[in-house]
Amino acid sequence: MSALVITLLIVGGIALLMVIAYVNHAVENSKLDKARQRADLLDRIRRCQDISERMPGQLMTPQLKLLLSQLQLQVSERLLALDKQNAALRSDADTLKAQIAQGESIAVKNPPQPIANEAKAKDVRFLLENLHALITGSVQGGLLPANDGKHWLKQIRQMLVLVHIEFFSTLGQTAMQQNQPGQARLAFERGVQYLRKQPEPAPYQAQLKRFEEQLARANALVLNNNVPAADEPSELTEGLKGLEEDWKKKNIYD
Repeated sequence: MSALVITLLIVGGIALLMVIAYVNHAVENSKLDKARQRADLLDRIRRCQDISERMPGQLMTPQLKLLLSQLQLQVSERLLALDKQNAALRSDADTLKAQIAQGESIAVKNPPQPIANEAKAKDVRFLLENLHALITGSVQGGLLPANDGKHWLKQIRQMLVLVHIEFFSTLGQTAMQQNQPGQARLAFERGVQYLRKQPEPAPYQAQLKRFEEQLARANALVLNNNVPAADEPSELTEGLKGLEEDWKKKNIYD
């Protein structure tokens, strides 16, 4: 065998090994990419289900329920393209199609959940953050038109304002019932300050007026009863401050 033939065989062998290595690398990359896609799609489905099931009834509307069902169906169909034999996923998709066909008559079974303490307020805020991320990701992924995305982000802002209103109102009213007008004054005052700071305060004028009236009553009781100032350390004071600071650090509209 001549030196030329040997050289050609060696070069051919090296080239073949390079081709095999490239093909293996491409196959592994394809598997990793599909795995990442599956993980992302499964996470979106989980978020849709979690928000749809756990959102308090006073915040869940037929329009929001319909949106979540539509997004979940679109994501499920993308996942089915990667996992065509998934019978459970196909069944879920059929159920979602039936729900979506009802339009805004879609059933909303979420029970109202009083936002009466810091833990519940944080839990609802977490749901709204997930909804914000879901909407943003859906716009970026082409599942939701940009204009619809802007509409829903505005809705989320309004929902968070409603959470604040209910939280401060419930805390204040509870304090009044427990004959703690100083603590009630603190809660109502925070409600007034929060609504006055809103970039679009017009929709909340009725709630602002209500807070102002409640604050005036609490102030009168504090003066009449000579109750110690509400800025003295207390569990309510610290809870309000902690919750407000937490919201500032994790503002979902930045």
